[in-house]
Amino acid sequence: MVTITSTPTEQQVPTETKPAETKVFLRSVSWQTYKALMVDVGEDRAWRIAYNGEVLEIRMPLQEHELPKIMIAKFLAALSEELEIEIMELGSLLLEREDLTRAIEPDTCFYIQNESLVRGRNIQLPNDPPPDLALESDYTNSSLNKFAIYAALGVPELWRYRHQTLTVYQLVEGQYQEVDRSLAFPFLPIAEVPGFMEQSIIIGQRSAVRLFRQRIREILGN
Repeated sequence: MVTITSTPTEQQVPTETKPAETKVFLRSVSWQTYKALMVDVGEDRAWRIAYNGEVLEIRMPLQEHELPKIMIAKFLAALSEELEIEIMELGSLLLEREDLTRAIEPDTCFYIQNESLVRGRNIQLPNDPPPDLALESDYTNSSLNKFAIYAALGVPELWRYRHQTLTVYQLVEGQYQEVDRSLAFPFLPIAEVPGFMEQSIIIGQRSAVRLFRQRIREILGN
């Protein structure tokens, strides 16, 4: 039997200053039930999922949740242009593997090292490699261990943005370890990225991206 729990998080903060993010948890969900639900609702939906083989989490992202992932995507697009490399952003691409009974939709994800291998393909795990980098913008906590889901799917690099801090993790022997530099962009000063994000709130997104691009040029010596 599927048990439904609805959880508005961060309730201790007044909604006029920090709105609650609504999450629904469906427990004792089989893979067949999960797949049937996904087929019924289709792709035209605003909510995102995470599934660990037993619990299905459904959440509605907030503006505070969306802004960091949008800006980080813009920064990485500018970075790829400066490096003159191809990068493929696939947003909340549904990553799932029936053999592992695991599925998740990142806030956004990127193919960087493996971009040429999946270019023009309808990506299906495990026949295709997982994204090289996935981003989680954690405005509120999740009751699911999303790191374990990403690790099972083999995503080599995970970025987590929370409380104006960007933390980078690399998959090492099946577990994520916090590191001080990106696997895909080892020269990128990770600690500086949140500052550019905060600048976007003050001077605008385009202007913040321009400042970020200037910083990257300084680092690269261009």
